[in-house]
Amino acid sequence: MATHEEQIIAASAKHPIVPVENGYQYGTAGFRMKADLLDGITFRVGLLASLRSRKVDSQTVGVMITASHNPAQDNGVKIVDPTGDMLEQSWEKFATQLVNAKSDQELAQRYTALAKENKIDLDVPARVIYGRDTRPSGHTLVAALNAALDATNTTYVDYKILTTPQLHYLVRATNTEGRPDSYGEVSEAGYYKKLSDAFVRCMKHKKVDGPLVVDCANGVGGPKLSEFLKYIPKDKVDFDVQVVNDNIIRPELLNLDCGADFVKTKQRAPPVPKPEVGVRHCSLDGDADRLIYWWLDPELAERGGFVMLDGDRISTLAAQFIKDLMDRAGLNKQEDDRQKLRIGVVQTAYANGASTKHIKQYLKLPVVCTPTGVKHLHHAARDFDIGVYFEANGHGTVLFSHQALSTFKDTQPQSPAQKDALDTLLALSDLINQTVGDAISDMLLVEVILAHKVWSLRDWVMTYSDLPNRLFRVEVANKDLFRTTDAERRLSHPEGCQQEIDIEVKKYTDARAFARASGTENAMRVYAEAATRMEADELCDRVAHIIHRWGA
Repeated sequence: MATHEEQIIAASAKHPIVPVENGYQYGTAGFRMKADLLDGITFRVGLLASLRSRKVDSQTVGVMITASHNPAQDNGVKIVDPTGDMLEQSWEKFATQLVNAKSDQELAQRYTALAKENKIDLDVPARVIYGRDTRPSGHTLVAALNAALDATNTTYVDYKILTTPQLHYLVRATNTEGRPDSYGEVSEAGYYKKLSDAFVRCMKHKKVDGPLVVDCANGVGGPKLSEFLKYIPKDKVDFDVQVVNDNIIRPELLNLDCGADFVKTKQRAPPVPKPEVGVRHCSLDGDADRLIYWWLDPELAERGGFVMLDGDRISTLAAQFIKDLMDRAGLNKQEDDRQKLRIGVVQTAYANGASTKHIKQYLKLPVVCTPTGVKHLHHAARDFDIGVYFEANGHGTVLFSHQALSTFKDTQPQSPAQKDALDTLLALSDLINQTVGDAISDMLLVEVILAHKVWSLRDWVMTYSDLPNRLFRVEVANKDLFRTTDAERRLSHPEGCQQEIDIEVKKYTDARAFARASGTENAMRVYAEAATRMEADELCDRVAHIIHRWGA
């Protein structure tokens, strides 16, 4: 009978790695690049998934094959931990080590060495589930993944085409099945049932105002949203949703001039279909984990008629609503601060300064800033009983601690209004996908809040005014010369560069600017905001010039 190493060597030979100059690096998105480079990488990620499952006492781990908002010719692969969270950060280096092995023999040896180093018994069971988005390259990459799982004697389930959040849901549901903290039924239908039931509970005696047009980026979110809508009982909630940009037959259309990334970066409506003035629109990205709301309002001429509500806006909306529910439920009245549930908001340096000011001064809630990357925000949000986090790009969620959930369940209401608030908080904890940012779940959250507040999108946008801002890309000779501190808001190296940026920032009103290295390109991202559009653009140009000079 072949040894573990012999099985890996034989299987790896059929899925060779394509060497690149600086090697491959596992990041927040796992490995993501042109699909024709990913066959050998996906095989090796499968090896790591089998090790990870054995390390966590044979719990099920997930593998998702997707490239999110990237163009159709790209793809990616990443691992989901047993709780439905992203791969534990300390294991990212193991993924990098395996993928950069230079030969089949070296790969097998590294696999064995990692098992020994982490005290992993290779003879205990390993369990993996996986899914993929609608990209045609997914078929080939699934074959490579299967080969790795077979070579390591791993039990696996192929859930075929899924949104990324659905796979995260299924991983946690699988590992909590039959337990008091069961996350939901272990099936795609279970995901739909959980969200639908929670949505109905949240919308009790409330009404959605008017239609919602959902741009699905011609990705997996289109068919999955259409399927979900079948689960909402028409006699309980009148939810008029029009699903557009849902063509998955022509893969070249994926994320092409549509979707959350297009709307956020171009700051304009997708050209197809022609948007209706005054109607609520929202856009998902290619794997349905980002959400951006927008609408056309000719009366807001200074905004060019196009008005966008991004992750910062969703974050402030959710934080305010949950805080109001907590007040109505009487959960913020304890005299002992140690008994109060702590609500906090987590942002990155890209969050608009006006949103941060609104949260601190108007909502009176703490704000934590972390480096860019959902894994950083998710980790920081856990420090609160209720942690709200969204990146400006529309990726985010709300985390509820065990203490918060117990409090919602155990508090005895003293009035009908208090009972209604407690019931809504519990329903929200089921509606929100706490494993990862989920565009469909977050969309339902926004619709619930707008219905409870009886708000239009114009009411929402009028809560505060965004500071004009600009994001610019600067090519440099070596991005690694630039190092950041203070959650990527300041440069520590090269020495003297930040001081020059500070001098420029002081010349403008309500101004802020920073520069950070791109995660995938040899370039720097420069962000600037100020009181007026002209000042923001001018500040961005000046900081970009500083970065270009130091990076030449």
